[in-house]
Amino acid sequence: MISTKRVIAVIPARGGSKSLPYKNITPLGGKPLIAWSIAAAKKTREIERIIVSTDDDKIATVAREHHAEVYKRPAHLATDEALVIDALRDLRETLRSEGEEANIMLLLEPTCPFRSEDDIRNCLHLMTSNNLDSVATFKEADINPHRTWKIEHNRPEVFIPGANPWLPRQKLPPAFQLNGAIYAFLIDGLLTSTNSLLFGNSGAIIMPPERSMDINTMIDILHAESMIKGGLVKVDE
Repeated sequence: MISTKRVIAVIPARGGSKSLPYKNITPLGGKPLIAWSIAAAKKTREIERIIVSTDDDKIATVAREHHAEVYKRPAHLATDEALVIDALRDLRETLRSEGEEANIMLLLEPTCPFRSEDDIRNCLHLMTSNNLDSVATFKEADINPHRTWKIEHNRPEVFIPGANPWLPRQKLPPAFQLNGAIYAFLIDGLLTSTNSLLFGNSGAIIMPPERSMDINTMIDILHAESMIKGGLVKVDE
């Protein structure tokens, strides 16, 4: 709880990853990938409940082994085309029917293992201290949009009209991208939002690149393992 607001964390974990089968329970640093997100939530004292939303029995078993609650996601909300916000709306209705009165929901993607409890807490404090509807985490953009191009009929043109892609990095305007690590939002805002988890009066927390790692392929796993071995991230015993 924070500022009298009840907080729950949801970790969405489909079983149908094609880029890396069973990505969400792939071992990383000696434990399943999803366990990193569960651990960060457990260390965040403001969180009252930790829920894994999944359609898969193997993932559910791993989640329970790491002391998270499991809510079974309907099959039609676990396809490649399904939007996570629709799964969250469905979960909200289920929780409300059970008497859950949470004010704030956190979405913690299991593919972002290196976020810390401080990152989560920073989102919650920004949200409550500024009376915001939603907060999301960002990182510096991998490529500045002023350096992007579009190619039509084999002809390159700068993507942003008038942009100068040849400027030194220091002279480019700062640019950021969502890193997918944390979304914090008023749970009832799911009823009025369209397809965005960043809605209403919103805020941003910027995270460093080493904690913004996003796992989607085996190459990402190998990269993350090298970060652990190199001491760039901490592994809890």
